[in-house]
Amino acid sequence: MPNALMHVQYPHPWQVGTAHARIIQDELAAEVERADRYGPVRYVGGVDIGFEDAGTTTRAALVVLQFPELVPVERVVARRPTDFPYVPGLLSFREIPALLTAFDAVRILPDVILCDGQGIAHPRRFGLACHLGVLLDRPSIGVAKQRLIGDFAMPPQQRGAWTPLVDKGETIGAALRSRVGTRPLFISIGHRISLASAVELVMACTLRYRLPETTRQAHRLASHTPTTP
Repeated sequence: MPNALMHVQYPHPWQVGTAHARIIQDELAAEVERADRYGPVRYVGGVDIGFEDAGTTTRAALVVLQFPELVPVERVVARRPTDFPYVPGLLSFREIPALLTAFDAVRILPDVILCDGQGIAHPRRFGLACHLGVLLDRPSIGVAKQRLIGDFAMPPQQRGAWTPLVDKGETIGAALRSRVGTRPLFISIGHRISLASAVELVMACTLRYRLPETTRQAHRLASHTPTTP
């Protein structure tokens, strides 16, 4: 039975050609809200993707944590056939169908979703975090381990320090020093949140590790490793 709490905005086909996929991205990018529009944050979600069966099965992991305590309250794994090829810049078409299946099964919808991927730090300003956030109409943040596009100055060796990630004169994200002595994370707006709030929330979700607990635990779940609090 579909999750009565979840409603997908702007439904569109997923098994499309790459040119059609880019058109969909361009059209939905206009729906991204880059300012704060969310209420009290009681639950934060982390999502990540793994693949099984030599890549033919997409394994979506969703972890929901109580905020600000960061206590896990729900974990969901969903599997779907992989129906879209690996194309840089179009990963959301490969990954989101399985993520929607995971959200359809979750009992507690997170107030903000942290995605292992890009938000507007994307050639068409519509990475996975934007795509998922717009479809679910939920605040979302891109938390990427690597830069896709843009230039930045290395942030100082201070926890929470960040520098702008800039592409063609536009600030599209932040290079964030989440932990001293590690490589920066690349934070960008997904939907319904400002960059400053996105950085603040990511740091509030980050404890001893480079990754925030949301995406760290989702990554372990997506990678078949048992997740521990």
